[in-house]
Order: sequence, then structure tokens, then C-alpha cells
Amino acid sequence: MANVALGLELDLQRREPLVLRWYRAHLSTLRGLLSLLLVGLLWEIAGRSGQWPLILAPISDIWAKFLQLAASGELQRHILVSLNEFFVGFAIAAVFGIFLGIAIASSDAVNDVVDPWVSAVYATPTVALAPLFIFVFGIDAASKMAVVFLLAVFPVVINTATGIRSTDQVYIEAARSFSASRGQIFTKVLIPSALPFIVAGLRLGIGRGLVGVVVGEFIGARAGLGYLIFRSSQAFRPERACWRSSSSSAWSGAWRPGANSS
Repeated sequence: MANVALGLELDLQRREPLVLRWYRAHLSTLRGLLSLLLVGLLWEIAGRSGQWPLILAPISDIWAKFLQLAASGELQRHILVSLNEFFVGFAIAAVFGIFLGIAIASSDAVNDVVDPWVSAVYATPTVALAPLFIFVFGIDAASKMAVVFLLAVFPVVINTATGIRSTDQVYIEAARSFSASRGQIFTKVLIPSALPFIVAGLRLGIGRGLVGVVVGEFIGARAGLGYLIFRSSQAFRPERACWRSSSSSAWSGAWRPGANSS
């Protein structure tokens, strides 16, 4: 009977119009697009109303300004500056964070010394330290790289240490029963077991690092997306500031763990 019912259900699905089947398969995507269109329409209407000309520009004006800056090459130049600062700072944070996380999980002495500092600094609003980095390193790229490093490194450290510690002891004992060396246990058991945690930490670090580079450019910079957003807001150019802020938010939001399925 179950096979008959399943066959009837499949037959009914095949008889459904192709458009209806496509609609069912893409319903969640269509809802998301509809919500974006609705927000965009309301934004355009509010911008065209002229009630808040200094803080809310119409979507059409924002898009026109985006095309203008892209055609002039100014947009690409500032994006490359921000990406360079981010990638250098994040690469250092990733390498340092993974090694420090492994050391914390592998050595009680290292954990006792480092863990209180990691916990304290991670709980601190590290964005507030950005002015200190600007003061120490100046307004050149090094200060923004330092901000990216500080924001990105702690999720990597904590997740790496958690992943190493979460390895099932059964796998370690099984490797030892086959006379595996400490190095082999580390490379063949601990690292593969901790890899999902490490990847999650890197994703968290990417989102925080992108926020860091923009915030650092807000405070002191000669180029970059954060610099453009700040300069446009100071000049009361909402059509320029809005799309840059949206771009920065999209960068960081795309790398949050909830933004994409793990």
C-alpha cells in the first residue's frame, strides 16, 4: 500500500504544471526577493519625499552614484586598498591564531598563561582600541592591519583550542594502539577532528576583520571604503555614504556563520 501511495503521489507531481513545480521549488528565494523589492520601493518613496534629504537618498540616486564611481575607477581603487589591509591582517591573524589555539589546547602551562588574557581581551570592545593603533602606527595601512588582526585572531584561537580539546579520546587511544607517534596523532587525528571548529573560527574572524578594516578607516585613513563612507557623511552626501555602508555590511554579513550554511 505504501508503494502504491508513493506512486500516486509521484504521478500527481508529474501532472502538475511546470510553472507550479518551479514555484514550489523556489518559493523561499522568491519570498526573499519580494522582501528586498518591497524594502527598496519603500526606500525610494521615502527618499523621493524629500523629508530627510541629508540622511536618506533614493535608491535610484545611490545606484547612479555607484555606476559613476565605478566608471571613474575611484571605487575600484578604494576597494583594493581595503582588501589589501584586510587580507594581510587576516592572514597573520589566521596563522597566529591557529598555532596559538593548538598551543593552548596542547599545553596546560601555555593555557594557564595565555587563556586569561585571551578571555579578557576578547570580551573587550576591541573596536574601541582602534584609535590607539592609529596613534601608534599612524594612518597608514599598518594601523588598519593591526585592527583587523586584533578583531579576527580571537575567534580563531578560541575555536581552534576548542576543536583540539573536543577530539574523542577513543580516536587518540586507537592511534596509540597502532604505535602512532605524537606527530602522527597530531596530524592524522587532532587536526582533522578540529578542522570544522577551525573553519568556523576563520569565518567568524573574516566577518570581524571586515568590520575592523572599515572602522579603522573611519578613524584615520587616506583611502579605503571606510574613508569614503566617512568623507561622504561629513560632506552630507547620503547617496555616496549609503551604498558604501551597504557594501561594507554585505561584506561582513556574507561571512557570518548564519549567512551561509556550514
